[in-house]
Amino acid sequence: MHKLPFYKYRPFTAITLPDRQWPSRVIEQAPLWCSVDLRDGNQALVVPMTLAQKLELFNLLVKVGFKQIEVGFPSAAEVEFNFLRTLVEENRIPEDVTIQVLTQAREHLIRRTFESVRGAKQAIIHLYNPTSELQRRVVFKKSKPEIIEIAAQATQLIKELASTMPETKITLEYSPESFSGTEVDFAVEICEAVIDVWKPTPDNKIILNLPETVQLCTPNTYADQIEWFCRRLKQRDLAIVSLHTHNDRGTGVASTELGMMAGAERVEGTLLGNGERTGNVDLVTVALNLYTQGIDPNLDLSNIDEIVDVVERCTNITTHIRHPYVGELVFTAFSGSHQDAISKGMAHYTQSQSEIWEVPYLPMDPTDIGRTYESIIRVNSQSGKGGIAYLLDQEFGFQLPKPMQPEFGQIIQRIADHTGKELKPAEIWHAFFNEYIDAISPLKLQKFRISESSEDEQVTCDAEISIDGNCREITGRGNGPIDALAKALQNELGIAFELTAYYEHALSRSTDAKAAAYIQVRHKGTFAFGVGVDPNISLASGKALLSALNRSLRQDH
Repeated sequence: MHKLPFYKYRPFTAITLPDRQWPSRVIEQAPLWCSVDLRDGNQALVVPMTLAQKLELFNLLVKVGFKQIEVGFPSAAEVEFNFLRTLVEENRIPEDVTIQVLTQAREHLIRRTFESVRGAKQAIIHLYNPTSELQRRVVFKKSKPEIIEIAAQATQLIKELASTMPETKITLEYSPESFSGTEVDFAVEICEAVIDVWKPTPDNKIILNLPETVQLCTPNTYADQIEWFCRRLKQRDLAIVSLHTHNDRGTGVASTELGMMAGAERVEGTLLGNGERTGNVDLVTVALNLYTQGIDPNLDLSNIDEIVDVVERCTNITTHIRHPYVGELVFTAFSGSHQDAISKGMAHYTQSQSEIWEVPYLPMDPTDIGRTYESIIRVNSQSGKGGIAYLLDQEFGFQLPKPMQPEFGQIIQRIADHTGKELKPAEIWHAFFNEYIDAISPLKLQKFRISESSEDEQVTCDAEISIDGNCREITGRGNGPIDALAKALQNELGIAFELTAYYEHALSRSTDAKAAAYIQVRHKGTFAFGVGVDPNISLASGKALLSALNRSLRQDH
């Protein structure tokens, strides 16, 4: 058997932090959010966004509630520069939104960056230079002091250029790029060097972005790095510590959440996780994770389908059907046991009228983000009786009695096994109608009249029954309409059966409301349910009785 060459790789060296505090902390509020969809998201696309797509996505980000939006790398390409100028010159940036622009620590790029933001009310200049041991050794072949000098000189230039633009409030964001592969003591050293040059104030703090540019370790180790950095930084009160996680190991969300527990106050990412390689952290997932813990995410995610639609249209990337929270099937159960639990949970939630959401297998109420309950339960060969009953109730108003659910479940199971496909609600309704409501042979109720006796409180039933097309009038007396009809069928037609269960409910509350009746009979040792529907409950019950008998008589053959 072929083995992967695991010996090519070395385990990540964890830092020593025996008194770590983050594991016992709980996230209690949302971070400052910064969308990088228009930068990291755009540069990860096979076909970059057009100007129109960028504007549409920018408008969506504003609508969702992002107050900081990285709009691009204006010094890297003319299209990036022109997009930013369009935002500024056409007054497309709301008063409470700060644009962010990325630049490397190179003089001509920094100067071009300042040209791009001229006229903006406020802007974050996002400066970065690689700091990891690997990049210092292999890419730049520079020492730690030389790398620090690059960051310090670039910061000084930004400070000088900012002084020439008093009409724009400039905030500096510095990223020791590839922080995840940088020695934490060196990360602190270079960030403090930048702070010494920039001289932040309580009113204009510096943003120190600590990116997990490439995921090299487990999320807990990244959290250790963040906490170590926050505890060692001298002027911590003048800095906003920011996270920017990628998803190489598939743990971008976990790294972000643990990083917040470790002391970070700000998070950069993209709406659905689009980004370089395996993507940036998915901000929708992080935000809704907070939401399901009772924390206001400070983002409007109430119309998730609109968000998915715009992101897909602008990026040409299809969202996976099982993508957390937003995928087409994330609130859908096919498994019978799951469907049964969801059905019971929904019934309890509705009846209790509680403000607290408690439904098994559904971590949040789909309606909170603009979804409906229609797709919670869908039916295929793996589905169970509870889910099928839930669907009939939600879609068509038929509340199947619990003893009837296994019977109809088996009918649907046979259809699903035969087709090998998911059954749509219309197909389930068609099967229900044909099996129960349209069960009018060999016995069909043509006329049904009830009269009550004041002497013995007995009810007399006069009915006209069609038997294989031949009409016959029958009469019976009993304790109620159904008992009377049953006795008429037993005595005058010689059908031996026993009434074993009866249920009824209204199908609607309108003026033309109909009633649904369910009757179970025992005939020759077998049990069968029947269903009747009519505005008159007595007539609905009579139809249900004949439906049950017809189904039972069919089983004889």
